[in-house]
Parts: sequence; structure tokens; C-alpha cells
Amino acid sequence: MDETLEPMEHLTVSQSWALVRSVPIGRLAVVVDGKPEIFPLNHVVDRGTIVFRTAEGTKLAGTIGKSVAYEVDGVEGGGTVAWSVVIKGEAHEVARLHESIESLELPLFPWHRGPKPRIIRIDPEDVQGRRFTVTLTRDRTPAPHASEE
Repeated sequence: MDETLEPMEHLTVSQSWALVRSVPIGRLAVVVDGKPEIFPLNHVVDRGTIVFRTAEGTKLAGTIGKSVAYEVDGVEGGGTVAWSVVIKGEAHEVARLHESIESLELPLFPWHRGPKPRIIRIDPEDVQGRRFTVTLTRDRTPAPHASEE
């Protein structure tokens, strides 16, 4: 573990985007009918934006033309360092023909078998990233990551 790492390191926008590109999934936060909703989904970074595919439903209703938040996180250093990036911005549906064709060529493959014909792009207004040392358990081992349980 790097003992020189501050308890909380604020990342640059460039560092934050590099981390977002390094993982395939994140969580989309929207408000629908005055209530918060969170959806895990896979994404790609394209020209400084987040792009994902979806179908009709709550996720689509909560995104188009609205402010949303997208969060991606991960662990490094054998589980001793964690990071988190939150991107806030406005979401819109990719509708122009040339943009739709370009978006269809992105390496974006939804995990769910159902059709996901709608392509959504989040134009960022704020990108905040941070990295921090993971709190150790009583036996001085890193707390288990959710995917390790």
C-alpha cells in the first residue's frame, strides 16, 4: 500500500475519464415522478460523453432531456485503494441519422437479451473523481469488495 496516499485524493477530469473508460459498467441515477431510481448498466465513453442503450420504460423516461448522474467505481492495489467517479449532465436520445450510425458502430453490447433500440448520450456538465485508501478490518485486511463475497 502506498503510505503517501492522502485519505482522499481529488482526481483531475482527465484521470476521472480514464477510470470510467477502464470499467464496462456503472449506475445511472434518475428521478421519475419525483422519486429516485438507480439502474446498473454498461456504457462506452465516446467523445467525452457516456453512451448506453436501453428500451422503452422507466430508465428511458427518466433520461431524455433531463439531468442525470452516472457513477462508476472500482478498486486497485489488491483492494487497498478505491476510486469513484460521478458524472452529472443532461441526457438526450441519439436521433440524428449520422450520429445514430456512428453510435451503432460503438462497442456497446447490452447484457440483457431483450432489444435495446434506444441510444442515450449523457453530455457531462460536471465530472468529479476521487481516490482513497480502503478502511481495513480488525484483522488489518481490506474490507471485502462486493464482487468478492
